[in-house]
Amino acid sequence: MRVRAALALAATLSAAGCSTLDSLNPFASSGPKMAELTPITASVDVRVAWKESVGKSDTYVFTPAVAGDAVFAAGGKGEVLRIEDGAVRWKINTGVPLSGGVGSDGRRVVVGTPKGEVLALDAADGKELWRARVSSEVLAAPAVDSALVVVRSGDNRIYAFDAADGKRKWVYQRQTPPLSLRTFAAPLIDGGYVFAGFPGGKLMAITTNNGASAWEGTVALPKGTTELDRVADITSAPVIAGRMICAVAYQGRVACFDLGSGNLAWARDMSSAAGLAADSRQVYISDDKGAVHALDLASGASLWKQDKLRLRQLSAPVAHGRMVAVADVKGVVHFLSREDGSFVGRIATDGTAVTAPPQRAGNKVLLQTRGGAVMALDAQ
Repeated sequence: MRVRAALALAATLSAAGCSTLDSLNPFASSGPKMAELTPITASVDVRVAWKESVGKSDTYVFTPAVAGDAVFAAGGKGEVLRIEDGAVRWKINTGVPLSGGVGSDGRRVVVGTPKGEVLALDAADGKELWRARVSSEVLAAPAVDSALVVVRSGDNRIYAFDAADGKRKWVYQRQTPPLSLRTFAAPLIDGGYVFAGFPGGKLMAITTNNGASAWEGTVALPKGTTELDRVADITSAPVIAGRMICAVAYQGRVACFDLGSGNLAWARDMSSAAGLAADSRQVYISDDKGAVHALDLASGASLWKQDKLRLRQLSAPVAHGRMVAVADVKGVVHFLSREDGSFVGRIATDGTAVTAPPQRAGNKVLLQTRGGAVMALDAQ
């Protein structure tokens, strides 16, 4: 019972976007408080370029997919839509509640359900192409390319389906610790491999042709005397920058590896359940205390730290030109200077948390709130 209760607590931590276990403690009212936002001198103008609604996310995390000029988004009640230039091209209801999405290669749009169903839709009109099934709920956005649809199930198995007809190609699974966080981390397809992080701090490269392990990278090693102390899970998607792939673990480290061999390039102690981003020079991480860090991509050396968003339960950051954008539990999006981490702009959304990682959509920042708003921000 104690382990079961701890598991529920850890699941809530990830689903709610909480930055520390203390934030879930009803008796911790005397503990550290969320930082209040102070006025900034904005040097960039941030505005909403367009906004649509796709329905509330409930306890799930929905990540929009960008494919060319199109944005695909989904909500918990089953709606999926296609947006181009801020206009809805089509909007359908799948007829089933959704729990994971969206993945797209521009030809197919793929979402998942709490019952482990995988639905592939035609990107041109939203018509259903095929359905498949995995072993448990689908929490993460599927990865889609011209050959494969790769889906992570809630029990941390990785399924690969033929993109054309939905036939199962292979399943990858590994032993997991007795206690782990509920993860919404999407797999990533690149260069003949599927990359995915796992409980216990492991980053795996899996071959796309047969599902065999190509290499294993240790992002973090579990440590501590209790099962809760030993949680060291990768709960966010890895990111690729040049010939490097980087990942970060809760109660662990941030680490970058050679993309082909899996050799460790560098690692730094850091805890994050939200995730990271990278550009050609730097890696950006939102840690569990609400600080945003910039590290040198080549060496891991610290470049700057923005700590004035303490305990605001940050999303993963996104690199956007000369800025870095990060959102918080109140739906406020903060734009930081890429050079020194200072605030250069800020905008409020609908007042609900942004738990999915913001992403680039052309020259705009795309995000989805827990309240169901899908919006593109223009910052100049």
